[in-house]
Amino acid sequence: MSQGSSLLSAADRLAIPVENLANLLAAFAIFALMCLGVAQIVLRTVFNSPLAGYIDLVELSMASMAFLGAAYCQRMGAHIRMDLLIGRLKGRSLWIVESLGLIVALIIIGVLIQNGWGHFLRSYTLGDTTIDAEYPVWPSKLLVPIAFGLWWIRLAIQLLGSLRMAVDPSKAPVGVVLMKDVAHQAQDEITEIMGEEGAGNT
Repeated sequence: MSQGSSLLSAADRLAIPVENLANLLAAFAIFALMCLGVAQIVLRTVFNSPLAGYIDLVELSMASMAFLGAAYCQRMGAHIRMDLLIGRLKGRSLWIVESLGLIVALIIIGVLIQNGWGHFLRSYTLGDTTIDAEYPVWPSKLLVPIAFGLWWIRLAIQLLGSLRMAVDPSKAPVGVVLMKDVAHQAQDEITEIMGEEGAGNT
């Protein structure tokens, strides 16, 4: 394995646990919001005492649920892709198109990181709070540039991997999303949820 592919593989391995943790936090936020909703219903209907600032908490949780799992989804190839078009391409042309798409994505996410950081700084400086319970808003806004930063790193890894494959399509893929048919996608999802033993029993 060349030094370039070794560095790319090392970057990929370092990013994976961080992406997994961010995705786990997003899942926890969804679970916590579900529990909060149950508590709100019980307290409101049984005790006639709804949670103070419930709507505000829901609004603040949206950023974690929407963005923290973005890098993980990018690594798994779970974002919306033009597979019908890209699936017709083979060899060098496939990786060139992938590289062009990743360059566009890097630019867009980079702009969103810059703007998201500006919104966070403004919220933090002004002491921005929610309307009802007056919870501070800046922690939620800080999650946006952090999550998009992780996404940008994953896109950069995939771009380097795609450029490497565009130069020499015969190399072993590193840090890229591979096209899979429906059966392989389903098998990967089963493995992701149930582990190797559960996948082996299907």
